[in-house]
Amino acid sequence: MRSPIAIVDVDRLDTWTRYRAGLCDTCAANCCTMPLEVQLSDLVRLGLVDAFEAEHEEPRHIAKRLQKARLIDHFNHKNVVFTMARRASGDCNFLDPKTRLCTVYDKRPETCRLHPQKKSPKPGFCAYGRRAA
Repeated sequence: MRSPIAIVDVDRLDTWTRYRAGLCDTCAANCCTMPLEVQLSDLVRLGLVDAFEAEHEEPRHIAKRLQKARLIDHFNHKNVVFTMARRASGDCNFLDPKTRLCTVYDKRPETCRLHPQKKSPKPGFCAYGRRAA
């Protein structure tokens, strides 16, 4: 028997589901397959940058180090936003591939904390369901 969860195309916002309490309980972590933009404070909380470095080093130098270590893919110097690197599968590096749970949940970035209610391509909606094949 097929699962009642619909296949969602994360690139098509019209396929997204309105967020409701408990929605994440049965999700396949679709939000963890989208590009993750983080602030310097998130990188400190994750332990990828120490507080001293964040306070005394230019963000572009930090970005260069993180890119070389393959921890980020991109740095937007104008907004000081870092785009986290992902696995070849498209999954977030912090997503456990077997359980589909976040391995850094208590330290997760602000973007993840506010998703999908406030921080989402379509606030109040989620790319809920199984990933499209």
